[in-house]
Amino acid sequence: MNNKVINTIILEKALKVREITGSTLCTRCWGRIFSQDIEDTNNHERGEYIKQILAKNICENDNLINDYCYICDNIFQFIEKGLLNDIKKYLENSEIEFSTFLVGCRVPAEIIQKEDYIYSKLEDEPESIKKEINREIGKFLSLQMGNEVDFDNPNLVIMVDFNTNMTPNLEIQLNPLFVEGRYRKLIRGIPQTKWPCRKCKGKGCEYCNYTGKLYMESVEELISPQIIKEVKGTESKFHGAGREDIDVRMLGNGRPFVVEIKEPQKRTLNLKELENKINLYAAGKVEVSNLKLVGKERRSQIKTSSTSTYKVYRAIVDLDKETSNDDLKILSSLDVIEQRTPLRVSHRRADLIRKRRVRDLKVKKLDQERLELIIECEGGLYIKELISGDEYRTQPSVSSLLQNPARCVELDVLDVQN
Repeated sequence: MNNKVINTIILEKALKVREITGSTLCTRCWGRIFSQDIEDTNNHERGEYIKQILAKNICENDNLINDYCYICDNIFQFIEKGLLNDIKKYLENSEIEFSTFLVGCRVPAEIIQKEDYIYSKLEDEPESIKKEINREIGKFLSLQMGNEVDFDNPNLVIMVDFNTNMTPNLEIQLNPLFVEGRYRKLIRGIPQTKWPCRKCKGKGCEYCNYTGKLYMESVEELISPQIIKEVKGTESKFHGAGREDIDVRMLGNGRPFVVEIKEPQKRTLNLKELENKINLYAAGKVEVSNLKLVGKERRSQIKTSSTSTYKVYRAIVDLDKETSNDDLKILSSLDVIEQRTPLRVSHRRADLIRKRRVRDLKVKKLDQERLELIIECEGGLYIKELISGDEYRTQPSVSSLLQNPARCVELDVLDVQN
């Protein structure tokens, strides 16, 4: 198809647009309407080209350019004459640290309605005005500030609201920062996360001495505040690869965790220095290692317990009656365990029967009625119930195999592979 035929088709479409609107359009709105008809250029250049074709083919007295754009009400003129620099100055003065961003916008409903009306009459679907606004603001900021547009996981989202009467309202959404590491819990008696008072639900009452908490400290509260302070965030959420009971220590190389920091103003961290600060603050109670910045996908990945993950425990077990070394040999038969949701957690967990494997078990007799067990098993196996049997909800168990009631009196996690 030669240029003359193409120009004729474009002219017919442009004249139809003028007929539909009863008015002319700004350069960018003209260009956007023809975004699928004219390739290898941008909307501003397309718009100039359309106006040139119209100028050659209609009466000189027919006004091609006026003070009002039928579609956008000159929103692009406003953007180019001041808004772009205003956004840039705001970000520079805010001291918000970011390397990637995304732009979004809200425009008056009547603009969208007018655009949709024209497109419906043309039976065409060019790009929307919102997409063009977002792209042009993004291009400017990327060139001027050296930051990159990221559609999947930006550090911040810049939302420009054109629904206000005078000047657009600028909203900055700071996306969370995720710090991964491993923690060791060196003492018993503290939970992994904050534990609100069951009486007042965290409001504060006589039962909890008006603290709102059942326990004064947690692993979360010993780690997260230092990270919040370092990145100037507002709040945090703690995500662990499983959790140990309050009376269980987490030893070995620690349990994987991710701290999610909301609205961080700083994203560049000296992670070794941060690690030292946390360990000094939590000395003797909790210790962290291997801190690193990660993407939001790690938040859910570390919480997924699968049969490909495993844990190693050390349990001190008391028996009701004496046992011999020959009696203990039967424990090597522990393999596939069918475990119904334990009674102690049944109020907050679904009533299911889970199958988990004991991969290895070593037994050491401490005295006639006390054992030390080193248990390597698939993730998700409840160890205290593996030992006690939990009123036959766990089968087989140490108690059932020995035909000797057994109780776990001390438990440590030695390794968590995730």
